[in-house]
Amino acid sequence: MEFQQLRYACAVADTGSFSRAAERCQIAQPSLSQQIQKLEEDLGVRLFDRLGRSIRLTEAGRAFLPHARSVLEQIEAARSSVTVQHADVRGSVSVGVIPTIAPYLMPAYAAAFTEKFPEAKMRIVEEMTPVLVEGLRDLSIDLAILALPLRHKDLEIVPLRTEPVFAALPKSHPRAGSESLSLKDLRGEPFVMLRDGHCFRDLSVAACSSAKIKPTIAFETGQFSSVLAMVGAGVGISMMPEMALDRGADCCYVRLTDARARRSIVLATLRGRSFNRVQKAFREWVTLDAHGSGVVSPSAPDPQT
Repeated sequence: MEFQQLRYACAVADTGSFSRAAERCQIAQPSLSQQIQKLEEDLGVRLFDRLGRSIRLTEAGRAFLPHARSVLEQIEAARSSVTVQHADVRGSVSVGVIPTIAPYLMPAYAAAFTEKFPEAKMRIVEEMTPVLVEGLRDLSIDLAILALPLRHKDLEIVPLRTEPVFAALPKSHPRAGSESLSLKDLRGEPFVMLRDGHCFRDLSVAACSSAKIKPTIAFETGQFSSVLAMVGAGVGISMMPEMALDRGADCCYVRLTDARARRSIVLATLRGRSFNRVQKAFREWVTLDAHGSGVVSPSAPDPQT
């Protein structure tokens, strides 16, 4: 469920028309209709009855709409709270981020944050989760962007986004054209994985264990780019989070349907510590983006490319 989908649903309810709602939201009608359909699929109910040229809220839609409006109001309030004069936000912020997220999320975050707050100074530290957790504890970093699970009671966690995980297959693989796969469909395949110490390695192993398969590991590396190169060369298959999918690699990507094949990304801070204005601004700004405001959105290729 995304912020824009809520906005589109409210616009349809207000105007009684997909075309008028699209005009109000300045989006093509087919795109708006598609987003409404995705929202309904996510909720598992129809929000609108399409009666020829007229649109009518269903009972579920009437129950859902007040909550959607409330969320939109809260996001607007959050947006207003971080809209400050550039000159008023000075100081520094140190942000830790794990290697399987840093190359895909941080360039856009850093550029957009620096543009919005030119007086602020940002330091980015790319390290493994245990190093970043210790950095939070000794205050050498202020905030960290990590992936769950995190079993540290002294950390305060704010969810940022959850992304699906895909199977990365050589283009010649017999299942490369599938719309979706279960890990059980890949039993017996050699796997290319990140080395021990990477949290995505732990996620991959846990997902395989849940599917009751024991992957045979043909190659281990510390970078997703090397994983995809080996997959493209036919060394094995792999698992890949959505933000790391690379159109340029000689691979196909097929979404995994396993419940464990999802990665949850969070913002972590040391519980109870204080922040300067820049650190507060970054925390609120990243949280606002997590609610779908469109501040930053890492792009990913279409599956099966």
